[in-house]
Amino acid sequence: MVSLEDSVIARFETGGNRFEILVDPKAAQEYNEGGDIDWEDAIAADGIWSDSSKGERAPDILVNNTFESLDLIKIYKIILDEGTIQLTSQQRKEMVEQKRKQIVAHIVANAMNPQTGGAHPPQRIENAIEEVRYSVDPMETVEKQVEDIFKSIKALIPISFEKIKVAVKIQAVHVGKCYGQLSGIGKIENEEYQKDGSWVGIMEMSAASYNQLENLLGSITKGTAETKVL
Repeated sequence: MVSLEDSVIARFETGGNRFEILVDPKAAQEYNEGGDIDWEDAIAADGIWSDSSKGERAPDILVNNTFESLDLIKIYKIILDEGTIQLTSQQRKEMVEQKRKQIVAHIVANAMNPQTGGAHPPQRIENAIEEVRYSVDPMETVEKQVEDIFKSIKALIPISFEKIKVAVKIQAVHVGKCYGQLSGIGKIENEEYQKDGSWVGIMEMSAASYNQLENLLGSITKGTAETKVL
């Protein structure tokens, strides 16, 4: 269970009433991003509060009337889904920086410069985000913010999230070493093993990842793997 000192207030207000929970900010962030969390570890003090700073609990009858339930986990989810998180300035700064790094890494891995066919350097993406004065939200998903950022920075730098399909054939002797790393480059849509043990698959990936695929296969298979953009 997270300590009271490390928890933050998540607050939901409706009908003139306030409902609060004390939650681990990192767990709240993970939940908002669609992850599964351990509620026993995430909540600092079980229950619903009307004013947690004063130690005042919300009456069960009011809770039930508002949420139509006394199931704590169900209510925790509603408060996190529809309420606000009261982060300290230091917590927000740290979480914003962490989320910014995730956003930049996502863009570098999935976007390309259509003029060169390669990926943009991380610093170029950082500079573009800074130039458009985009305010990173530590509680919003990376995917949603990447969409918003793309709309803002495409006027500054040539950038595309084009997807491509690639046919790949790997000889049997190299399949074991290659296969586990393919999922980090793109999505395997179809696959089958040939009679000689070789692997053939169709992969979807960002155009920027194609060079990464070729470098990986070239390094492991010594140039014997075959790829073809469909």
